[in-house]
Amino acid sequence: MKKTGAWLAVHALEQLPISYTFGIPGVHNTELYDRLNSSKKIEPVLVTHELGAAFMADAVSRTSDKIGTLVVVPAAGLTHAMSGIGEAFLDGIPMLVISGGVRRDIDVSFQLHEMDQQKLMQAVTKAQFSIKEHSEIVPFIFKAFNIAVSGEPGPVYVEIPVDIQLFKGEVKNLPGYQPIEDETRIDEAQISRAVELLKNAATPGLFLGWGCRACKDIAIELAEILEAPVSTTLQGIGVFPGDHPLHTGMGFSQAAVPAAENAFKDCDCLLAVGTRFSEIPTGSFGCKVPENLIHVDINPEVFNKNYPAKVQIEGDAKTVLLAILEKLKGDNFKTERKNITLRDHIKRDKEAYYDEWRKHKKKKVNPFLFFEALHKNLKEDAIILVDDGNHTYLVVELFPVKKEQRCYCPTDFNSMGYCVPAAIGAKLANPNSQVIGIVGDGAFLMTGMETLTASHRRLGIAYFVFHDGELSQIAQSQEIPYNRKTCTILGKFDLEGMAIACRAEYFEISRNKDIGEVIPKALEISSKGKPVIVDVNIDYSKRTRFTQGVVKTVLKRFPFRDKARFIGRALLRKVIG
Repeated sequence: MKKTGAWLAVHALEQLPISYTFGIPGVHNTELYDRLNSSKKIEPVLVTHELGAAFMADAVSRTSDKIGTLVVVPAAGLTHAMSGIGEAFLDGIPMLVISGGVRRDIDVSFQLHEMDQQKLMQAVTKAQFSIKEHSEIVPFIFKAFNIAVSGEPGPVYVEIPVDIQLFKGEVKNLPGYQPIEDETRIDEAQISRAVELLKNAATPGLFLGWGCRACKDIAIELAEILEAPVSTTLQGIGVFPGDHPLHTGMGFSQAAVPAAENAFKDCDCLLAVGTRFSEIPTGSFGCKVPENLIHVDINPEVFNKNYPAKVQIEGDAKTVLLAILEKLKGDNFKTERKNITLRDHIKRDKEAYYDEWRKHKKKKVNPFLFFEALHKNLKEDAIILVDDGNHTYLVVELFPVKKEQRCYCPTDFNSMGYCVPAAIGAKLANPNSQVIGIVGDGAFLMTGMETLTASHRRLGIAYFVFHDGELSQIAQSQEIPYNRKTCTILGKFDLEGMAIACRAEYFEISRNKDIGEVIPKALEISSKGKPVIVDVNIDYSKRTRFTQGVVKTVLKRFPFRDKARFIGRALLRKVIG
């Protein structure tokens, strides 16, 4: 039979768990878009910028059992989307990236968008495929999907030249999709070693990352059997309920909240699952990890990179945690530590920290009071999308994500501009869920016009924009050692004007007394299918524990002479202004 490449590509995509593609049509993919327009299973979504497309696809994969899929033009479309693809790559998020390619049936050079796409994509994708003939399209797309979702997930790139899309080619058969089987086997001996370490520990702790997102109930039961405090990574926010009495916060270094730092201070055995011990959750690698470290991850390459592990277990987090839990229960293990002391200390530390924030009074909006009110108004299963910036760590420290709620933010790639488009992807994938965004003004300026996509598709999302006129996370990091802010003060802009331009509803929270009135209104209007932008006049004058702790940790590593030079310069600038 003879079929066009575009027909074959869409046929293959329709066999996979794909409901939407994201991107912008161009001369190298119009045939693909025409075929997608005829699909009864997949809907192409037009975006205002390919960066937004990549973040939407990322959020589809994070918040559902579908895989986020890009269909973009080569060269400029790919480079625009690169930050979102890179975020998915470093965060372990599956994604299909499909682009057109220049014509190969004509003997000319310097075509529009002509460049080496495969080389371009090597740094941010697990694998790259370049289609040479029609018969490769279906099996290569299936292979790309299997690679994207297997092992440690990530994006995979497929390039389909425009001539193959446009013209018909011979295909002998149309294979159906065959999922691959997980061949990973758990090392039972390592499970036994891990269990023995946990049983003999006086003060064990759990450190859970994104890999634990599907094993919340198992993690709860394990923590309660061990009577162990639980900390999460930044990406792992929500993998363990923030309102559970054993939950402490993100990380356990001096950059963590007091509840976490204190609960893990004497930890003598750490079970770390689905985490790479990367920079943010370790407080710039400032946490103290015990000698008895049990490290579980689906990717064995992460073991012993930053902290040596006594026991290393390769495998899916849910499978391994269940095996550890069942062996503990099978051994009739019952901790003698079970008392209310640990839980009381965690509770007191949290309340004291919240009270410290509650008492911080300025003319602007107190972050703690804002999050306290937001919590009261959110549904139990709300989806929260958070951007990168100072507001990220305010969420981490002041907004406990409840058991059925889900919270997502960019982590290891740490890209600003994530929230607005990601919330759109989350809402498309979860149309019946309440979806909100927490975004700083600097990040909003990067992708805020994507709100137009939400308006066009009648997606009710409430965006709370923390507006202080600075790139505050870096501005504060500059202010402490330099006593000055360079290129971190934003130009003045009219957020209401942007809301009007994007046909979104607009509200302001100027002072604390506005919080209780505006939040319910914003959520009510968004529930009716209209995006809402809320301008929050946020008070960033009080620094988060994360910011303070990271600055101390980094400075401590400086050579003595350089440390003295930095401190001396900062003191001098404070004196002379």
